Amino acid sequence: MTMSALGEPCVLLKLGEIVLKGKNRELFERRLISNIRDALQPLDLKVDVRKRHGVIAIFLPQGATAEQADVVAQRVADVPGLVWIHRAWRVAKDPDTVLKAGLELVGESEEAKRGARFAVRSRRRDKRFPLRSNELDRLVGGAINDEYGLPVDLSNPELTVFIEVDRDEVFVFTGGIPGQGGLPVGSSGRALVLMSGGIDSPVAAYRMMRRGLHVDFLHFSGIPFTTSESIYKAYALVRKLDRFQGRSRLWVVPFGKAQQSIRTSGQDRLAVIAQRRLMLKTAEEVAHRIHAGALITGDALGQVSSQTLANITAQDNAVDMPILRPLVGWDKTEIMAEARRIGTLEISELPDEDCCTLLAPKRAETRAKIEDLKLIEKRLDAEELCVQLADSIQEYTL
Repeated sequence: MTMSALGEPCVLLKLGEIVLKGKNRELFERRLISNIRDALQPLDLKVDVRKRHGVIAIFLPQGATAEQADVVAQRVADVPGLVWIHRAWRVAKDPDTVLKAGLELVGESEEAKRGARFAVRSRRRDKRFPLRSNELDRLVGGAINDEYGLPVDLSNPELTVFIEVDRDEVFVFTGGIPGQGGLPVGSSGRALVLMSGGIDSPVAAYRMMRRGLHVDFLHFSGIPFTTSESIYKAYALVRKLDRFQGRSRLWVVPFGKAQQSIRTSGQDRLAVIAQRRLMLKTAEEVAHRIHAGALITGDALGQVSSQTLANITAQDNAVDMPILRPLVGWDKTEIMAEARRIGTLEISELPDEDCCTLLAPKRAETRAKIEDLKLIEKRLDAEELCVQLADSIQEYTL
């Protein structure tokens, strides 16, 4: 039986915009490595995460299988801050060993069996290695061509063999899994998402996770005038999104009685905007209590009749805290495509009794005046009401 030239299975992670952070880069890398370790903790597999120049390597325990490395690669593919995840082989830092590993890796590939065009791409991070990158390309590429008769195509290869010479070893791999990109969760602070059961707010939450925010979730339920279906949906959505950040928290506000008070205020066309302002005021109160620095909503300009520039301005006026709207320039098709990609669309499309339906007027106001809204809030004693609502929240742990 011939001994394999492929050494130990490992996972090689490529960083994105973190490498452009200059003097702050180390802070981002530390946060990213911490997030990677947290993501892998449930796998119950003792791994060694090491930072290298421009890459992060995950070494598995001795005797680990390629299948276990695949599981690790799939899990870290959900961690924002990474652009590529490669299931690689760690081989000895010797040209002959690298050559044999490259040949074996190609020989096991499906592409080689169908005569695919190939290329070899080498990168020599350790300049002490005796062969330059182009020399290593020619050595391994020539051997592959001789052994398997595959045609070389440097412009548009169907199979690419990557060889990366590092400080202590050489990584050999083909292909990879696209990462989430963006920044490590937690590197930009903490924010609170106003989480409906719809399509938009989960996508907004994900987009802000990618910008380095760790987010908590606040859901407004129509209880006692609706069922708990919307809470179940919100919980399912938060669980789906939790794989991108971990330690997510869902808070639920029983909002039905407050909505009833708004309805009896007599301002039918302003009811939706008045409700939205009360939600934002309540969310701001909760955000202060959990030390979040901003609110996040799924608003998209012009998507529904109430999401006009005048109404968005009226909503901003309700609070002092920044309101982040990452989807403001997106259309519904774009939002649905992103929801489908991150796995939240199917949940969002489930039927439920949303609290917003309780106040849906026949015709919504498109140019709400702040003065009129403040009069409604004065009658409701909105400042006191939002504190009472914040006091009534319940936390749902994942």
